[in-house]
Amino acid sequence: MKRPGKHVISLTVLLLLVLTTSGLAQETAGSTQRVVVHAGKLLDVRSGKTLNDQAIVIEAGKIVSVGPMGQANRSSADRFIDFPNATVLPGLTDAHTHLTGNPQDIGPQALSISIPRATLTGARNARITLEAGFTTVRNVGAEGFGDVALRDAINAGDVPGPRMLVSGPALGITGGHCDENLLPFEYHYTAEGVADGVEGVQHKVREVIKYGVDVIKICATGGVLSHGDNPQASAYTQEELRAIVTDAHRLGRKVAAHAHGAQGILWASQAGVDSIEHGSYIDDAAIAEMKKNGTYLVPTLYLADWFLANAERLHVPAELIGKGKEVMSVARKNEAHAFASGVKVAFGTDAAVYPHGLNAHEFAVMVKLGLTPLQSIQAATINAADLLGWSDKIGAVESGKWADIIAVDGDPLQDVTTLERVKFVMKGGEVVKNEYGK
Repeated sequence: MKRPGKHVISLTVLLLLVLTTSGLAQETAGSTQRVVVHAGKLLDVRSGKTLNDQAIVIEAGKIVSVGPMGQANRSSADRFIDFPNATVLPGLTDAHTHLTGNPQDIGPQALSISIPRATLTGARNARITLEAGFTTVRNVGAEGFGDVALRDAINAGDVPGPRMLVSGPALGITGGHCDENLLPFEYHYTAEGVADGVEGVQHKVREVIKYGVDVIKICATGGVLSHGDNPQASAYTQEELRAIVTDAHRLGRKVAAHAHGAQGILWASQAGVDSIEHGSYIDDAAIAEMKKNGTYLVPTLYLADWFLANAERLHVPAELIGKGKEVMSVARKNEAHAFASGVKVAFGTDAAVYPHGLNAHEFAVMVKLGLTPLQSIQAATINAADLLGWSDKIGAVESGKWADIIAVDGDPLQDVTTLERVKFVMKGGEVVKNEYGK
């Protein structure tokens, strides 16, 4: 997803964001009451086994024990949540979102959207995403550091939303996918993430870290929903890529690389990026390099179905629709080959190209392309947690982790589309959504 740049969000608007949404804070505030969740069926996402009649004991927003219900140490002061028939899983993670964007933001119409407006839109989309069962997201691209402001508001309890790791503006070359190429020359406009040359990219990595990002997002190739660039063409040179990754890793930040073209994927993995986003033209050389380096593939697959069905209705420019048809048709074949070849996979959607809240539609496409239902669920739980560097915090229903839990009817190992209909969401021990309680 690509959105044009604007001026940095003002302190006044940040205060407005807090004041106008503070009434929602109770939904995400940490709980001090001890909670016991009875899971009639609990999916162990590591082994793939479904455990029956389990008790999940939660204190101060964290899981303190998981075991047979009959052995649980309960008291009358505990809050008891009973799911005798539902399947309980860890909260899901989407490693590629753009909460401050919407599908109608694609193309020239996006030029009228200010960063303050996009950030407020992000607050709405954060709630929708959380209620869909995604308790953690990695937001990879937002102008004006709007995602930094949104993350901080969620963490402060001012607005409901998932846990966020954020990148701020994505780094890209002049005229590339992460520049703004819609405005004519006389505006002399360059997107705020643009940096060229080794010294330029080093400075930009340090600058975005200065303003609060958790992860570095770069555009290693051209893109689809951007004007005038080629998705198969490499953007940054190998020297620039190595400089980005070296500085980012030294300063404690991982690197996510938007990359469609095979050469760009290869170069980015060789440079040491932590994940390849999209990977549409991935080939055997890139697959071998990614496997050697442990680079994750974050495919964004379902968006093709929704985008191609709705692009004309949204008045997306014909150039972008044309690129979409070309790239999206080959991506599935190549990514199915990558799945079969054993590349590490983490779940990501590019939500904003299609409406937020539909994130779980990605699972069925992953299964259609060769992953088992369990593998697709692992991509959104233990694999995503590993990619984010949060394996000790999220990704499984285990003692010591945050109490981020969802529940669904049926068995997602038999029908992964059940994850499109999440009926219960808990984040940090606080109930966000409970359709079973109606």
